[in-house]
Amino acid sequence: MSALWGFLLLANEALTGETHAADAWVLRWCRTAGTEGGAWGPTWLPDVMRDITALGSPTVLILLGTMVWGYLLMTKQHRMAWLAAASCLGGWATSHALKGVFMRARPALDFHGTLAEGYSFPSGHAMMSAIVFLTLATLIARLAPRTSLRVYAILIAVLLSVLVGLSRVYLGVHWASDVVAGWVAGVAWALLVWALAHRLHIGQEDSR
Repeated sequence: MSALWGFLLLANEALTGETHAADAWVLRWCRTAGTEGGAWGPTWLPDVMRDITALGSPTVLILLGTMVWGYLLMTKQHRMAWLAAASCLGGWATSHALKGVFMRARPALDFHGTLAEGYSFPSGHAMMSAIVFLTLATLIARLAPRTSLRVYAILIAVLLSVLVGLSRVYLGVHWASDVVAGWVAGVAWALLVWALAHRLHIGQEDSR
């Protein structure tokens, strides 16, 4: 509930322009001084960031989700498999719906370091990477025999989600508040799915 409230507060501040000064500062900070639209850092860094941002692309997330879904079915975790699939598909629909509701424009094309289209708020890459990585990690963690393995899975999911979000700002295709909102929405979604799995005792099926 607190995550949802945080998203709504951030959405209100972003759309009323209260985050504009901070958003613009972060975007300019990622630019090389004196080079309009040029990305900050060594020449290889933009390519690395484009590789990272691809981890949050629909193609990669669909492939990952499908592979995990197949694994769960093969291990006879049928309810978990279908919960994971429903979570990913529902998250994708929600992300697109939110963009249509808020209709926030992206930063100017001069800043773009990769292809991007559609509305900006919330960041679809940030939100969907958080939804997919965190949801799959928390569900799979329920099958892990040791706490260290569960913590490892969740930490990797958090790291990937953070890197994808940061890459969107660095590449100039999102405002920082778009990415933060995407993270908050994604975490809220993953927590909801985790609570549902816990409530329904999903992940405790016999592996006969």
